Amino acid sequence: MARRFFHRRRFSLLRLLTRLVLLLGGAWSLGFAVYLCVVFTAAPPNPIPPADGIVALTGGDDRISEALALLAEHEAPLLLISGAGKGTYLGDFTNDNRTAATRYAEAITVGHMATTTHDNGLETAAWAKMHHMHSLIVVTADYHMPRALLEISRALPGVRLIPAPVCPPAMRDGLTWSTLQLLAVEYSKYLVVRAGLGSLFSDNASGNY
Repeated sequence: MARRFFHRRRFSLLRLLTRLVLLLGGAWSLGFAVYLCVVFTAAPPNPIPPADGIVALTGGDDRISEALALLAEHEAPLLLISGAGKGTYLGDFTNDNRTAATRYAEAITVGHMATTTHDNGLETAAWAKMHHMHSLIVVTADYHMPRALLEISRALPGVRLIPAPVCPPAMRDGLTWSTLQLLAVEYSKYLVVRAGLGSLFSDNASGNY
């Protein structure tokens, strides 16, 4: 009798855990589908409203090019390149960006402290507060934008954030298996940040965001 009760209880517990896993998996899948829609329809506002500053989160040359173009178009008077890494300066960017970066050198700050998206938020907040900014254009990859906005908004409450997403090369071939893996990892990171645990990540600021 005791053995039968034990087996029945173990089966009930297993069934409960199975239902819980299915429920969590379903919720994750539904949220991931919404995230995919957001990423593949991401576009900057047209026209981009003027702002007090621009922040570009490193991780691809296209982000820097876009940020420099916005600076050249006078969408904002100042630019922060966040997460450039120690020992990286304006002259270290690609040849396509070097001329523009040199021309607007006085308006550009190269941030060397951020190594994670969480750090990007802190570095951006310190820079924006120093310049008394109330609005900020955020430039990063389209798939990284939701997490970046969340981290920056938490570090810099009350400041208007204007997303200017960039479509990186990895996203230009459609939904391939490698792209799907990248997006799944990024969405999972976003959920962790939503839970308030973004500081646990150890991203490579010059590579995969």
